[in-house]
Amino acid sequence: MLKILIPTIMLIPLIWLAPRKWLWPATLSHSFLIALFSLTWVENLSEVGWTSMNSFMATDPLSTPLLVLTCWLLPLMILASQNHTSSEPLVRQRTYLSLLTSLQFFLILAFGATEVIMFYIMFEATLIPTLIIITRWGNQTERLNAGTYFLFYTLAGSLPLLVALLLLQNNAGTLSLLTLQYSAPLSLSSYASNLWWVACLLAFLVKMPLYGIHLWLPKAHVEAPIAGSMILAAVLLKLGGYGMMRMMVMLEPLTKELSYPFIVLALWGVVMTGSICLRQTDLKSLIAYSSVSHMGLVAGGILIQTPWGFTGALILMVAHGLTSSALFCLANTSYERTHSRTMVLARGLQVLLPLMATWWFISSLANLALPPLPNLMGELMIITSLFNWSWWTIALTGAGTLITAGYSLYMFLMTQRGVLPAHLLATEPSHTREHLLISLHLIPLSLLILKPQLIWGWTS
Repeated sequence: MLKILIPTIMLIPLIWLAPRKWLWPATLSHSFLIALFSLTWVENLSEVGWTSMNSFMATDPLSTPLLVLTCWLLPLMILASQNHTSSEPLVRQRTYLSLLTSLQFFLILAFGATEVIMFYIMFEATLIPTLIIITRWGNQTERLNAGTYFLFYTLAGSLPLLVALLLLQNNAGTLSLLTLQYSAPLSLSSYASNLWWVACLLAFLVKMPLYGIHLWLPKAHVEAPIAGSMILAAVLLKLGGYGMMRMMVMLEPLTKELSYPFIVLALWGVVMTGSICLRQTDLKSLIAYSSVSHMGLVAGGILIQTPWGFTGALILMVAHGLTSSALFCLANTSYERTHSRTMVLARGLQVLLPLMATWWFISSLANLALPPLPNLMGELMIITSLFNWSWWTIALTGAGTLITAGYSLYMFLMTQRGVLPAHLLATEPSHTREHLLISLHLIPLSLLILKPQLIWGWTS
């Protein structure tokens, strides 16, 4: 564990001490080396499932894919941010990179924690760098409003979780993930225990986000700079799913009765946010709402508590992390050239940037879950397990997948096809940096087709 954590911490002195011309190359190469080293976690040879253990941290098949995804994203965020921060003063560039590094540090500690309280503290600590990135480097004047939404939604959901964890510590005597799964089931029969169940999951459902408590997400995504959007879509939303999977083990007797409204909301959200996507004019807003739709499926898969549901949720989280991050990068390349996120003003780009249109096409197909990509594996597993639980769900999930295909193709056609507007004739060509950035998203996604058991989680 420390062989990744210590180099991540050492990135901060590197960022502040590197000379100006070496700042971006040195940070990028160092973070990319960390990402390559993190791939050693994937090979899990232990019989108990837990590896890389020390007294506070460990990895298991559930946290490993998310840890590797976190490490993989830092070099990609650095690649994506280089252009739009190049005009800023050097101190601000260094601060920006330091915030991205500290975010990776907190996320590794969150996903690797064996103590639930440590996970909670790191879960909350990720708020601070994200908030500063959104409110300081965001694009529009609305960014302070978006930061406030993000902060208060997340804090309001998280405070009940802290109380619930302290109660659990009182009853069970431990909060270690290694021993909690073997502790005696709690006697949950009173009305207060129902509140305790909701308190345990609310923070994660806000983070995912569940439909109904999702309003902070489109605002945060639209106002955040490119690196903020990438880390939000790819990793921070996954903290919610990961936390739910960890807590589900302890909430056993109550989940069967209490999860109905949340599953209904999640599946209704798949249809509703998909329908909202069909009406969007803002490109980043469309991608943000599509994230809510996919996370609704993940929430449904986790809440029905079957091995297939858990596996599908984990596969879809990793696949969606790479896909939506790639889509945000593509939206950013378009924004850097046209200075507008409105799709009507930036259409017909296929004529000018044909290779970029190819990346758009592949990413849109990945977003609508084209076989044999991992997105389809995850969605099929969740839909099958939901259908097995109640066959009525097929109406909502089926409508959701149809609408997903609709808005993905709508997004592609609106941005790439059609007549080129007159004001777009003097755009700069696409750069090698941008092609490298998108290919580093899509190559791992396509390689996972060959060995999906790396992201199967516990069932493997």
